[in-house]
Amino acid sequence: MTMPRIVAVTGMNARPDNPGPGLAVAHCLHESEVFDGRIVGLGYEALDPGVHLSKYCDAGYLLPYPSTGDEAFLERLRLIRDREGIDALIPCLDAELPSVTRLSAELDAMGIATFVPSPDQLELRNKDRLTELAEHAGIACPETKPVTDPRFFYDCSREGWQYPFVVKGIFYDAEIVKGPEQGASAFSRIAAQWGLPVLVQRYLEGEEVNLTAVGDGQGELLGAVMMKKLALTDKGKAWAGVTIADETLYEASKALASATRWKGPLEVEVMREPDGTYQLIEINPRFPAWVYLAAGSGRNVAEILLQLMGGQTPADPGSAPAGNIYIRYAEDVIIPLAEYESVVMNGWRLKDNTAREEQS
Repeated sequence: MTMPRIVAVTGMNARPDNPGPGLAVAHCLHESEVFDGRIVGLGYEALDPGVHLSKYCDAGYLLPYPSTGDEAFLERLRLIRDREGIDALIPCLDAELPSVTRLSAELDAMGIATFVPSPDQLELRNKDRLTELAEHAGIACPETKPVTDPRFFYDCSREGWQYPFVVKGIFYDAEIVKGPEQGASAFSRIAAQWGLPVLVQRYLEGEEVNLTAVGDGQGELLGAVMMKKLALTDKGKAWAGVTIADETLYEASKALASATRWKGPLEVEVMREPDGTYQLIEINPRFPAWVYLAAGSGRNVAEILLQLMGGQTPADPGSAPAGNIYIRYAEDVIIPLAEYESVVMNGWRLKDNTAREEQS
């Protein structure tokens, strides 16, 4: 086996309050010293900028939403393989992982390599199994409860829940709510997008610290980078952050990887309370949107992932040094109308795309 040469990367949206990780992953691969192949950006909407952004993606395509079923997803990837020759896929959105995991054998038969968690690992990291994960990590976790009825938010005090607390989707999304109306509204919005149950989680005071790395599937954690958020969007996503050296977070994440034999990218989110207590918030089975900070800190985890896809055994460079700050910014992408029409009508970018990108 050899390192993939034409890699498809999903999650090409760039919403300011909740960006997908795909563009950051493409940015990492674009700057890799060992990967010099082509990158194909995959999005779900014609206005996903990564589909058009020729600076990082050599081609761009739309995918059917995961809710349309595995067969539609697989057929689209067959078309993209036939047109572009893709030989690897990096899924960057939580909702895609179940389909990619189920289809891994079919994708492999098509010549499309993946390196993703097993179905058991995906189920283990579900937000409603946080207590079990926390036990593996050897740290505490906040109480989490599945909710299927919005009346909970008006009667929650009877069950010992006091505002504020956090409302989360089973796959993605989170909102801090401070009263019953806000809670019921968040419930309805998240349930409509991600389905039931919706989860509620105790709100914790403190500072959030995150780790991203790649599990090699044998119990080792490779290329760890730890980050503390410095600026947040309205949804609590990092707009700026700084690399840190946090031994407790690092050892807890290594313990998780060892206990679960985690395979593929992951993000570990932990809250460090004022008294020094660590609380596990969640595990995400993909790279975070801030993953370019890893490459910028000498730990190109996307590159490590491709090496594992190619059957190589990359050496662990250890955790990244502290003190590197990243600041997210917006770009304007200028494209011809014909380019947009092609994405809307055909689901792919024109071959002669000459999109201009300008900082905003």
